[in-house]
Amino acid sequence: MIIGVPKEIKTHENRVAIQPGGVVQLKRNGHEVLIENNAGVGSGFSNQQYIDAGATIIDDVEEVWKKAEMIMKVKEPIAVEYPRMRKGQVIFTYFHFAAEEALTKAVVDSKCIAIAYETVEKADRSLPLLIPMSEVAGRMAAQEGAIYLEKPKGGRGVLMGGIPGVPPANVLVLGGGIVGVNAAKIAAGMGAKTTIMDINMPRLRYLDDVMEKNVTTMFSSEANIRKMLPDVDLVIGAVLKPGAKAPHLITRDMLKEMKPGTVLVDVAIDQGGCFETSKPTTHKDPVYVVEDVVHYCVANMPGAVPYTSTMGLTNVTLPYAVQLANKGWKQALKDDPELLKGLNIADGSIVYQDVAEAFGMKWEDVDSVLN
Repeated sequence: MIIGVPKEIKTHENRVAIQPGGVVQLKRNGHEVLIENNAGVGSGFSNQQYIDAGATIIDDVEEVWKKAEMIMKVKEPIAVEYPRMRKGQVIFTYFHFAAEEALTKAVVDSKCIAIAYETVEKADRSLPLLIPMSEVAGRMAAQEGAIYLEKPKGGRGVLMGGIPGVPPANVLVLGGGIVGVNAAKIAAGMGAKTTIMDINMPRLRYLDDVMEKNVTTMFSSEANIRKMLPDVDLVIGAVLKPGAKAPHLITRDMLKEMKPGTVLVDVAIDQGGCFETSKPTTHKDPVYVVEDVVHYCVANMPGAVPYTSTMGLTNVTLPYAVQLANKGWKQALKDDPELLKGLNIADGSIVYQDVAEAFGMKWEDVDSVLN
């Protein structure tokens, strides 16, 4: 199979979908790898490293897309890339369709095969290709929240850990999954008083046992969230419904209950955001203010630490990519129920129900495209 890796073009996105070691493994399996010129530079990988691994460097991105039978990316295709997608071409990347109707329609119209990292799912319901980026984003959420709590950045001017005689910041984490736990670890490690909310009581019991002593747990409900808001300094939105739009846990009217300069970090923004007032931002222009509340809604947070993120991501995506290349997408999906969950759209048909329901579109059973 010919595998193409274009350079990511989303604003301040420096990750790359494969590192040189992955090229070596694909070459050993008999495949050809085309890397767009300087695609890996932002993550610390030179063209020469890819050449040494056996890849071919291509200057023209159009040629990469035209020749490749499978495209590997990190972020979803953006508008300029829509015309490059074609019928039968496998595209393996993060898509987050439920947050972007135009992308969904473009992929349907192209009749390509869209396999989404974020919905590949193991039998225990864990999301192996989302976990490493969730770990990065969760840890960054507390880090960025701490920065934007500073007065020159628009925040309340509160130090996360406080000092002797002055209490620490009060941090609320909505969601006790991978993102939430990692956010809470960093916030608590910085000395903040941290509360994790979730609706899963067994999960809350587990977190109550294993988290730092300055982390408390609370059942998530609108009443409990409203009760917390007047006292919080930083809220981290870390909720996830795989493949579907995130629920709005903080509505616009609730912002009035917060102190001016409170910071909201919405890690769920890729799935539409869990705050009603959230809208995607970039690393170049990461925040905006609504009702005196600072919103940080960067849609590719791990792109700010590309070396760590690329290594973490490619460690887990490569085995699935090898399956797709070795067997072809249909046989690979038939053989691996985990990978099958990643198929969102194929041959013009939406086969992931939550994506179709997000836009009131028709969906087909996955067997209809596999057989």
